[in-house]
Amino acid sequence: MPGVASAHSIRDIEQTAIRPWRFASLARSLSSALGRPAAFAVAALAVILWAASGPLFDYSDTWQLVVNTSTTIVTFLMVFVIQNTQNRDTAAIQIKLDELIRATQGAHNAILDLEQLDDAALEAYLRRYEELAAAARERLQKGRIDTGSPEVKPQIARG
Repeated sequence: MPGVASAHSIRDIEQTAIRPWRFASLARSLSSALGRPAAFAVAALAVILWAASGPLFDYSDTWQLVVNTSTTIVTFLMVFVIQNTQNRDTAAIQIKLDELIRATQGAHNAILDLEQLDDAALEAYLRRYEELAAAARERLQKGRIDTGSPEVKPQIARG
């Protein structure tokens, strides 16, 4: 159709951001699979089998070392898988929230990147929003509306 851009000519997402195989894909798949009840059941069964095999191996140091080493390795690797998945999920949620702020009439775009501010500035914004919430509750108790777009610029203490 003339005047209509094809889906392939204009993209909101860079082509390099979409790759078929990356660590993130592996981490997402592993995290999803290992977060299911069946994975827990398999892990519990492995512990039961290990404990039941204790008498066969006379509860030897090697018998204990096998499970300790195995669980340490699995835990060590899973920390990276879970952290990667959480980082991606957090970034996706942040982008969605930023889009809601950006697209909402009357919203303050200056708060789009609050996670990048230092602790003092972030704390100042938090105090300001707590003040706005308290004022809104007061208005509601008096039977007035609590909507609007008041100024949010916080007073940041300089020290």
